[in-house]
Amino acid sequence: MAVSFISKLPRGEQQELLDDLNYLNISEIKSFCKRHSIPHRIAMEAKDGGRRMTRDDDRKGVMLNRVRHFLRTGVILEETCFRAAVVCFDKLADNITADDRLFYGQYNKTNRTMIALLKGLTDGQFENGAIARMLARDFWSSGKAPTFREYASAWIQASREHIRPNPEWAFLSDRASKVAVTDWRKLRRHKASKVLRVLNQISSK
Repeated sequence: MAVSFISKLPRGEQQELLDDLNYLNISEIKSFCKRHSIPHRIAMEAKDGGRRMTRDDDRKGVMLNRVRHFLRTGVILEETCFRAAVVCFDKLADNITADDRLFYGQYNKTNRTMIALLKGLTDGQFENGAIARMLARDFWSSGKAPTFREYASAWIQASREHIRPNPEWAFLSDRASKVAVTDWRKLRRHKASKVLRVLNQISSK
Protein backbone atom coordinates (compact mmCIF):
# COMPACT_ATOMS: atom_id res chain seq x y z
CA MET A 1 0.00 0.00 0.00
CA ALA A 2 1.43 3.37 -1.04
CA VAL A 3 2.02 5.83 1.79
CA SER A 4 3.47 9.29 2.23
CA PHE A 5 7.06 9.23 3.44
CA ILE A 6 6.85 12.72 4.90
CA SER A 7 3.42 12.68 6.54
CA LYS A 8 4.93 12.51 10.03
CA LEU A 9 6.72 15.82 9.54
CA PRO A 10 4.87 19.00 10.58
CA ARG A 11 3.17 20.60 7.58
CA GLY A 12 5.58 23.52 7.53
CA GLU A 13 8.60 21.21 7.53
CA GLN A 14 7.07 19.13 4.75
CA GLN A 15 6.78 22.19 2.52
CA GLU A 16 10.27 23.38 3.43
CA LEU A 17 11.68 19.98 2.50
CA LEU A 18 9.82 19.90 -0.81
CA ASP A 19 10.96 23.44 -1.65
CA ASP A 20 14.58 22.86 -0.62
CA LEU A 21 14.87 19.84 -2.91
CA ASN A 22 15.72 22.51 -5.49
CA TYR A 23 19.12 22.92 -3.80
CA LEU A 24 20.16 19.34 -4.53
CA ASN A 25 22.51 18.89 -7.46
CA ILE A 26 21.90 16.38 -10.22
CA SER A 27 24.24 13.79 -8.70
CA GLU A 28 22.40 13.92 -5.37
CA ILE A 29 19.01 13.65 -7.05
CA LYS A 30 20.05 10.72 -9.23
CA SER A 31 21.51 8.90 -6.22
CA PHE A 32 18.15 9.08 -4.42
CA CYS A 33 16.29 8.05 -7.58
CA LYS A 34 18.52 5.00 -8.06
CA ARG A 35 18.03 3.86 -4.45
CA HIS A 36 14.26 3.92 -4.85
CA SER A 37 13.97 2.88 -8.50
CA ILE A 38 12.60 6.26 -9.54
CA PRO A 39 13.19 6.81 -13.29
CA HIS A 40 15.62 9.58 -14.13
CA ARG A 41 16.69 8.68 -17.66
CA ILE A 42 14.69 9.12 -20.84
CA ALA A 43 13.53 6.04 -22.71
CA MET A 44 12.50 5.79 -26.33
CA GLU A 45 10.12 3.49 -28.13
CA ALA A 46 11.78 1.10 -30.54
CA LYS A 47 10.22 0.17 -33.86
CA ASP A 48 9.46 -3.30 -32.50
CA GLY A 49 7.33 -1.72 -29.79
CA GLY A 50 9.80 -2.24 -26.97
CA ARG A 51 11.55 0.42 -24.93
CA ARG A 52 15.22 1.30 -24.85
CA MET A 53 17.03 3.67 -22.55
CA THR A 54 18.70 6.70 -24.07
CA ARG A 55 21.88 8.31 -22.79
CA ASP A 56 19.94 11.38 -21.72
CA ASP A 57 18.73 12.16 -18.22
CA ASP A 58 15.49 13.99 -17.72
CA ARG A 59 15.94 17.63 -16.83
CA LYS A 60 16.24 18.52 -13.17
CA GLY A 61 12.68 19.78 -12.79
CA VAL A 62 11.20 16.56 -14.14
CA MET A 63 13.31 14.42 -11.80
CA LEU A 64 12.34 16.57 -8.82
CA ASN A 65 8.64 16.31 -9.70
CA ARG A 66 8.97 12.53 -9.54
CA VAL A 67 10.83 12.72 -6.23
CA ARG A 68 8.18 15.02 -4.74
CA HIS A 69 5.37 12.74 -5.91
CA PHE A 70 7.16 9.75 -4.40
CA LEU A 71 7.67 11.53 -1.07
CA ARG A 72 4.03 12.63 -0.90
CA THR A 73 2.38 9.42 -2.07
CA GLY A 74 4.89 6.57 -2.14
CA VAL A 75 3.98 6.10 -5.81
CA ILE A 76 6.66 5.97 -8.52
CA LEU A 77 5.72 7.80 -11.70
CA GLU A 78 6.56 6.30 -15.08
CA GLU A 79 9.65 7.26 -17.00
CA THR A 80 9.64 9.72 -19.86
CA CYS A 81 9.42 7.77 -23.12
CA PHE A 82 9.63 9.30 -26.57
CA ARG A 83 7.47 7.56 -29.17
CA ALA A 84 9.22 6.04 -32.18
CA ALA A 85 7.53 8.63 -34.41
CA VAL A 86 9.59 11.47 -32.87
CA VAL A 87 12.94 9.65 -32.90
CA CYS A 88 15.47 9.75 -35.74
CA PHE A 89 19.24 9.41 -35.59
CA ASP A 90 19.92 10.01 -39.27
CA LYS A 91 22.27 12.86 -40.03
CA LEU A 92 20.42 16.14 -40.41
CA ALA A 93 20.29 17.14 -44.08
CA ASP A 94 22.32 20.11 -45.27
CA ASN A 95 19.31 21.63 -47.01
CA ILE A 96 16.73 21.54 -44.22
CA THR A 97 13.79 23.90 -44.54
CA ALA A 98 11.27 25.42 -42.16
CA ASP A 99 8.81 22.63 -43.01
CA ASP A 100 11.17 19.78 -42.11
CA ARG A 101 10.70 18.20 -38.70
CA LEU A 102 12.89 18.35 -35.61
CA PHE A 103 13.37 14.83 -34.27
CA TYR A 104 14.93 13.57 -31.08
CA GLY A 105 18.38 12.44 -32.09
CA GLN A 106 18.86 15.29 -34.57
CA TYR A 107 18.90 18.37 -32.36
CA ASN A 108 22.53 19.41 -32.46
CA LYS A 109 23.59 22.76 -31.04
CA THR A 110 26.78 22.67 -33.13
CA ASN A 111 24.91 22.22 -36.42
CA ARG A 112 25.34 25.59 -38.10
CA THR A 113 22.64 24.94 -40.68
CA MET A 114 20.04 24.18 -38.03
CA ILE A 115 20.98 27.14 -35.87
CA ALA A 116 21.01 29.46 -38.89
CA LEU A 117 17.54 28.26 -39.91
CA LEU A 118 16.15 28.82 -36.40
CA LYS A 119 17.74 32.27 -36.18
CA GLY A 120 16.21 33.13 -39.53
CA LEU A 121 12.78 32.01 -38.33
CA THR A 122 13.06 34.10 -35.14
CA ASP A 123 14.51 37.33 -36.57
CA GLY A 124 17.92 36.41 -35.16
CA GLN A 125 16.64 35.91 -31.63
CA PHE A 126 17.05 32.14 -31.23
CA GLU A 127 19.47 31.00 -28.55
CA ASN A 128 20.48 27.43 -27.80
CA GLY A 129 19.82 27.58 -24.08
CA ALA A 130 17.73 25.87 -21.45
CA ILE A 131 14.46 27.11 -22.94
CA ALA A 132 15.33 25.64 -26.34
CA ARG A 133 16.14 22.22 -24.89
CA MET A 134 13.13 22.18 -22.57
CA LEU A 135 10.81 23.12 -25.41
CA ALA A 136 12.14 20.40 -27.71
CA ARG A 137 11.68 17.76 -25.02
CA ASP A 138 8.18 19.01 -24.26
CA PHE A 139 7.26 18.51 -27.91
CA TRP A 140 8.78 15.02 -28.03
CA SER A 141 7.22 14.03 -24.70
CA SER A 142 3.81 14.95 -26.11
CA GLY A 143 4.45 12.65 -29.08
CA LYS A 144 5.13 15.35 -31.65
CA ALA A 145 8.16 16.13 -33.77
CA PRO A 146 7.46 19.77 -34.70
CA THR A 147 8.44 21.41 -37.94
CA PHE A 148 11.26 23.91 -37.51
CA ARG A 149 8.69 26.63 -38.20
CA GLU A 150 6.44 25.36 -35.39
CA TYR A 151 9.39 24.98 -33.05
CA ALA A 152 10.68 28.49 -33.78
CA SER A 153 7.23 29.99 -33.19
CA ALA A 154 6.86 28.11 -29.91
CA TRP A 155 10.37 29.21 -28.87
CA ILE A 156 9.48 32.88 -29.36
CA GLN A 157 6.36 32.44 -27.23
CA ALA A 158 8.18 30.49 -24.52
CA SER A 159 10.96 33.09 -24.37
CA ARG A 160 8.43 35.90 -23.87
CA GLU A 161 6.64 34.00 -21.11
CA HIS A 162 9.76 32.82 -19.31
CA ILE A 163 10.40 35.95 -17.25
CA ARG A 164 11.82 34.23 -14.14
CA PRO A 165 14.20 31.29 -13.72
CA ASN A 166 12.59 27.96 -12.89
CA PRO A 167 12.61 27.23 -9.12
CA GLU A 168 14.90 24.22 -9.62
CA TRP A 169 17.56 26.57 -10.99
CA ALA A 170 18.20 27.47 -7.37
CA PHE A 171 21.10 29.88 -7.83
CA LEU A 172 19.44 31.87 -10.61
CA SER A 173 16.10 31.74 -8.83
CA ASP A 174 17.62 33.16 -5.64
CA ARG A 175 19.30 35.94 -7.61
CA ALA A 176 16.04 36.79 -9.35
CA SER A 177 14.31 36.92 -5.96
CA LYS A 178 17.09 39.21 -4.70
CA VAL A 179 18.07 36.77 -1.97
CA ALA A 180 21.19 38.36 -0.50
CA VAL A 181 23.68 35.57 0.18
CA THR A 182 27.39 36.29 0.56
CA ASP A 183 28.32 32.63 0.08
CA TRP A 184 25.65 30.89 -1.99
CA ARG A 185 27.62 27.65 -2.25
CA LYS A 186 27.71 27.43 1.53
CA LEU A 187 23.94 28.02 1.60
CA ARG A 188 23.41 25.26 -0.98
CA ARG A 189 25.52 22.79 1.00
CA HIS A 190 23.63 23.63 4.19
CA LYS A 191 20.20 23.22 2.65
CA ALA A 192 21.19 20.12 0.66
CA SER A 193 22.70 18.39 3.70
CA LYS A 194 19.53 19.11 5.69
CA VAL A 195 17.39 17.61 2.93
CA LEU A 196 19.66 14.59 2.50
CA ARG A 197 19.50 13.79 6.21
CA VAL A 198 15.75 13.31 5.79
CA LEU A 199 15.98 11.48 2.47
CA ASN A 200 18.62 9.08 3.76
CA GLN A 201 16.20 7.89 6.46
CA ILE A 202 13.60 6.85 3.91
CA SER A 203 13.28 3.20 3.08
CA SER A 204 10.81 2.09 0.42
CA LYS A 205 11.31 -1.62 1.10
